[in-house]
Amino acid sequence: MNQQKMSDQELIRLYVKGNEASLEILIKRHQKSVYTSIYLMVRDRSLAEDIFQETFIKIINTLRSGRYNEEGKFGPWSARIGRNLAIDYLRKMKRSMTITDSQGNDIFSYLRIAEESVEDRIIRSQTEHSMKELVKRLPEEQKQVLIMRHWGDMSFKQIADHTGVSINTALGRMRYALKNVRKMMEEQSVKV
Repeated sequence: MNQQKMSDQELIRLYVKGNEASLEILIKRHQKSVYTSIYLMVRDRSLAEDIFQETFIKIINTLRSGRYNEEGKFGPWSARIGRNLAIDYLRKMKRSMTITDSQGNDIFSYLRIAEESVEDRIIRSQTEHSMKELVKRLPEEQKQVLIMRHWGDMSFKQIADHTGVSINTALGRMRYALKNVRKMMEEQSVKV
């Protein structure tokens, strides 16, 4: 039987049995609706493409593990996975950036926030801006690790995998990033 005319369930069964071509048909069949559901949330083509790829990696892992529940709703299920991944990404991006000191304490927590006056809020805002500017001045590898760890909420293992280095290298880059931020703070007398 022509695979193009097969139902999603038949293609899934074939894929689970080892037929890779059936997965390609499933992806092509549903790529427009999945991509659109992601793009409508993130409004960025390259980001939507990245999340689209993550979506199908998650789908593949679910199919291979046998956890897919055949309800005849592969299309809506795959679009929902894409939307959920987009939502997760947006949530991570909304978190404010934090930078920790060598003891793991958030540097911004040193700011005195109790009953802030307008002046205090302005000073805190300027300090946060100064900190972000210092982070921008770090060497690219250190900045990348620091941003992935604190903005992206990634583990050091995920950072190592993403950047193609060992966990120890990722940890070392983070340590140097924090050391360099502290040094620049001292040089510029950034008060925290």
